[in-house]
Amino acid sequence: MTNRRTALPRGFAPLLVVAMILAAINLRPAVTSLGALLDPVIEGLGMNGFIAGMLTGVPPLCFALLGPLAPRLAGKRGPELVVIGAIGAIMTGILLRSAAPMTWVFLLCTALALAGIAVGNILMPVLVKRWFPQKIGLVTGTYTTAVALGAASVAGAAVPLTGALGGNWRLGLGVWAIPAAVALVLWIVIYFGLRTQIAVRQQPVATLPGRAAALGPMRKNPTAWWVAIFFGTQSSAAYIFMGWAPKIFTDFGVDPGYAGALLAVILGVGVPLSFIMPALAARFTNQGPLVWVTGSAGILAVAGLLSFPAQGALLWAILLGVAGANFPLALTMIGLKAHTAAGVAKLSAFGQSVGYLIAFPGPFAVGALHEITGSWVAPICLLGALMVAQTIAGIMAGKPRYVEDGVRIRV
Repeated sequence: MTNRRTALPRGFAPLLVVAMILAAINLRPAVTSLGALLDPVIEGLGMNGFIAGMLTGVPPLCFALLGPLAPRLAGKRGPELVVIGAIGAIMTGILLRSAAPMTWVFLLCTALALAGIAVGNILMPVLVKRWFPQKIGLVTGTYTTAVALGAASVAGAAVPLTGALGGNWRLGLGVWAIPAAVALVLWIVIYFGLRTQIAVRQQPVATLPGRAAALGPMRKNPTAWWVAIFFGTQSSAAYIFMGWAPKIFTDFGVDPGYAGALLAVILGVGVPLSFIMPALAARFTNQGPLVWVTGSAGILAVAGLLSFPAQGALLWAILLGVAGANFPLALTMIGLKAHTAAGVAKLSAFGQSVGYLIAFPGPFAVGALHEITGSWVAPICLLGALMVAQTIAGIMAGKPRYVEDGVRIRV
């Protein structure tokens, strides 16, 4: 029950939401700004093709390997303090890599920024559950929209902004430390303003009432596995079409400029859905019907790409954008499928870490299949298989149960 020691001070609820939005905005620019400026970075540092490929493909792997650190750190220090450290790592990594004189220093600084992003990815659902347990859908929708806006806006603004800065790619990368610095300052204010409430919430799991103390290892929990598979298969599909969609459309005869605009459509459709989908998911005890809608959109898009890729390109892009709403839906499920913030922390770490490991091979497999076959049919079929897999996993993950329940899967 909420009391005066645990309740947010007057005015701090909207301030905390703003802080979460600013943190979310900073969870993608370190990656998307580098993708937009990859050519001048490669030329400036004299990178070879292998290293350049690592830069574009390694973020999901870093998220998978570094994410499990988050709940351990949060359990000892509290998620608020760890988020401050994560934002600080993002800011420092972005700044230092913009001045890196050699490739290995650049990679090390990028890894520092990715470590901060990995921890932030895991802890955002934890913070929602911890401070807004009655508004999970609304607050999750707010911050996932911020993630989408941060990714899309930086991807579009990085090149022209670098041009306005004299074409200096170092300045073009380093400037994205500014929003991280703003977020860091606000989170420090939040932390010192909520010290009493944070101390009360930072209790060992065993002292909390209810089922939290009975929570076992996530690797033995069927609900956690369905959430992880859903998160992983939708992430893999998302990374594939974000990385390859323009080339696929171009190779099917679409004008290159229009192909780039189609990627913007895919990402743009996801922005309002990032806000709408979590709010809808929180209203359902079973999120399976929502997965049916998003999954059907993705499967139809794949069928269209195989049948009339150029003629229906805009429609397929819109449908792929709808399918991309599985990302905020998966994050919302993480918040909904545990009774406590401690349960959400464990589920978030397991679901996202295993999920990103599942996602990691997808973009590489598409490139390899295209290279081997000389066609886009096999890669698109792989994308279709991922759409089917994520639909099945999402329906199972969406069933009305919790990781603390210890239920067994019945298919």
